[in-house]
Formats: sequence, structure tokens, C-alpha cells
Amino acid sequence: MLNPVWLNTFKTLIEIGHFTQTAEKLFMTQPGVSQHIKKLEAACGHDLIKRINKQFELTEQGRMVYDYALRVAAEEQQLLDSLSFDDPFEGTCRVSCSGSLALWLYPHLLTLQKAHPKLTMSLEVAPNYKILDGLQAGTVDLGIVTHIPNPSLYNSRVLGQEPLCLALPTAMATTPVTPDSLKTCGAVMHPDAAHYLSLYFEQCGNAEFANMNVDDVPAVSYINQLSQILLPVAEGIGFTVLPQSAIHAFPRKEELAVHTPESPVVETLYLVTKRNRDLPARYQQIIHALEAKFAAE
Repeated sequence: MLNPVWLNTFKTLIEIGHFTQTAEKLFMTQPGVSQHIKKLEAACGHDLIKRINKQFELTEQGRMVYDYALRVAAEEQQLLDSLSFDDPFEGTCRVSCSGSLALWLYPHLLTLQKAHPKLTMSLEVAPNYKILDGLQAGTVDLGIVTHIPNPSLYNSRVLGQEPLCLALPTAMATTPVTPDSLKTCGAVMHPDAAHYLSLYFEQCGNAEFANMNVDDVPAVSYINQLSQILLPVAEGIGFTVLPQSAIHAFPRKEELAVHTPESPVVETLYLVTKRNRDLPARYQQIIHALEAKFAAE
């Protein structure tokens, strides 16, 4: 890599055309200017100027290096200009959240991108630990998780609460839902099923459910694709618990029975960034959309 200081001295000399005036402009001595030129010539392996008494002429190699110096200066100025202007409608937004929240969020991100084509939306569906790892690694800038992360590593605040729903086959719509009936029906398991079931049994306000052990519920199916989890329930096979957004997004939701608990069952969501990481202005639109969603619920 060519020394940028030597390159700038050479560029200035060509533009001014005089060693003494170049030295004055750069607050150097004339011998210092000459030394920079000689070092640059040595680095390039070619004479860059042809000295004629107190004047000089560019060699062909010198003209090529001068053109290169102009490009470097222009790129540097462009970089400095871009650093001083945080465009809220340009750049890549890298967000990570759960699959159920992504069902709602991704269409909103695309709406923003359609309105502002210089925005690029990157949304990764991931479990909590992977979201947090991505924030630390710098592959994700904004994450949404379901627990408070380590405050020494992350900044977090409550975003809102996502209702959890117990989805049942329609055959159970008119019969009492009890621990025994759930055990008879069996659970459609998925990666978050045990966690969601525990929350539901604990928060639903039914003492019999609160005393249930998730491990006592037999599994009748397992699937790790969010869009398919409710399919067996719609076919009359098993029950499951999912966030409300996943229920609403299911195309056959009319073929489900959703249990009405005595007390609302919710999961708290946290908006997370890497500690001491200041987000660019373009993320504010996403944050406002998320806040509006949960404020309306």
C-alpha cells in the first residue's frame, strides 16, 4: 500500500507546480517535500517526475500515480461526507426475532423498503441465544428476545407483551378443557412448545393447569416449521400453544378452537441492542412500527 502522506504530498506538488510553495501549503520544509517524492518513487519503482532545473515534468508513470491520488482523495471525501449524514431512508437494516413475530414484522419491513428503495431489509428468524450472539458478533443490529439479557453486554427495554394461545381441535370447542382432556388429546410439540406450555399453565388462572407437569403430556407430533405447527391441530390431531400472531397468520385458523383462559397469558418481549452501540437513524422507523403494534394491543 502506498503511503497516503507521500501520495498527498505528490498530489499537492503536481497541483501547485512548485516545491517551495508545496512545502508552505503543507507546513513542511522543501527538503521534506523532496524526500516524500523520492520515497514515493522508490515505492512505485519508477521516476514520477523529470526534474529540469527548478521545474519538473510528469513522467507517464507520474501521471498514472497522480490520477490514482485524485481517486483516493475523492473516495476519502465521499466517505467523510457519508459519515456526517445519517440518512434515515438508506442502508441495510439487520433485525432478528422469533418466527411468530417475523410473520407480522417482515411485511412491514417490505412496506418500508418499497416506500424507500435505498433501504435493504434483512430479517433473521432465530432463537434467543442466536439473536444475542448475532448482536455481539455484529451480524445483527436490532434484536427482539423473550428475556432480559445480560446488562453488561446489552441494552434492553420492554417492547410489549405477546398473547399466547392454546389451540385445540374444533372437536374440543364445546367441551371443558381439563388436564385430563389435554393429556388425552396429546400435544403437537415444536422447539418452543415446552416453554409456551409452561407459561400457559402457570398464567391461565386455573389451579389444575398450574399443577400440571409439561412432561406428563404425551406428544402426538413434532414439527420445527412454524407455518406447519398448527396443521395437525386443524386436522384434529393434538393441541399446542403459540403466540397469537402465529394463530392469526395460519390460513386455516377457522378450523381451530382457541381456548379462553381465566387470566390472560402473555410473554414479555424485549428490544435489544449491543451495549454502547448507537443505531443509525434508519432503525427508528422499525422501532416506531414495533412500538405502535404493541401499543395498539
